[in-house]
Amino acid sequence: MNLGVVLMAAGSGSRMGFKPKCLLHLDGVPLITRMLESLKRLGVQELVVVLGHYQDTIAPLVHGEHVHPVIHPEPDQGQISSQRLGLASLTQGHDAIIMALADQPLLETEDLQLLLECFHARPAGKEMLYPQVGQTPGNPVIITNAVKQDILLRANEYGCRQWRQDHPSRVERFLSDNTHFSCDVDTPEDILALQASTGRTLTWGPSL
Repeated sequence: MNLGVVLMAAGSGSRMGFKPKCLLHLDGVPLITRMLESLKRLGVQELVVVLGHYQDTIAPLVHGEHVHPVIHPEPDQGQISSQRLGLASLTQGHDAIIMALADQPLLETEDLQLLLECFHARPAGKEMLYPQVGQTPGNPVIITNAVKQDILLRANEYGCRQWRQDHPSRVERFLSDNTHFSCDVDTPEDILALQASTGRTLTWGPSL
């Protein structure tokens, strides 16, 4: 499978006190480094990392074969604009494209591999797959190249969520009880909740 990835890490972290969430450390390793290593172990052909706020701090961690940082000139436009910039920056016609967030602390390569296997085995006509834990939609989302092209033909306010809402018959849910897919960290309270529920501790690096 020719696999592309868009990893979004452009946000301001406003609810985290204006700190880059992807630079939180788990077991001494920044979250973005953990995610990049997990994704690279899947054998990706192209991995675009969308940076914006804190690009100078994050960019030194974005490296490796087939890994390409892309700078969002106006990251405050929001996540949809980061999705679209990342998709437009992919250069190949991939069989599958993973749309991933850089601040999911618990995701491992095994979780991503399982999601890819479900995408590969999806019923005919399904062009998007996302995990759902209980009633909570999770991440990452996997789409076909056709979905990428369709999204980029639409207006600037159109992204993966809008496509999913407009094409329910072409969307496959992966129902799971694995909270790795639904766990992310947006606030200091989320860090405390993660520690209380899993015993895993997130810390800021020495420069933050």
